[in-house]
Amino acid sequence: MKKALFLDRDGTLILDKDYLSDPEGVELIPNVTEALKTARDLGYLLFLFTNQSGIGRGYHTLEDAQACNRRMFDLLGLGDELFTDICIAPESPDQISAYRKPSPRFILEMRAKYSLDPQQCWMVGDRESDLEAGLNANIHSIAVCTGKYDKTAWQKILPKGATLHEDFGTFVQMLA
Repeated sequence: MKKALFLDRDGTLILDKDYLSDPEGVELIPNVTEALKTARDLGYLLFLFTNQSGIGRGYHTLEDAQACNRRMFDLLGLGDELFTDICIAPESPDQISAYRKPSPRFILEMRAKYSLDPQQCWMVGDRESDLEAGLNANIHSIAVCTGKYDKTAWQKILPKGATLHEDFGTFVQMLA
């Protein structure tokens, strides 16, 4: 069975800018490129799993979100095939949700499709919904302090079963 990382985008890989729709606004979080390369070299399949409620709210389009992803790929310089699969959940919180985190649906589908070992799978994100998606799928959940919450705030709200790391890079160092 294979191992995998499910990665939130905004606040985990790139700076979180509310309702980002302009590719020129994409900025990588420091050390993300090296961490992704290391994770890939360690044999992890990488999956991008991002809520984009701005689409459901009518603030921007799916094409805008995809353009921001393409810009992120360009900045990373690790190729367009970096992620095994990508889930952009377009629903707003008040819409019926198929994939919006904390739903584990995307993770569960990818576990089945790619024969992933849940004991070797991790959901990494900067919001409670990211961690809950991982926990709901019975995989490990990692909180990072590069988005919505800093270490002090996370210590007050960290869901039971999740662990905390300064950033994605320090988490990947633990895997190596």
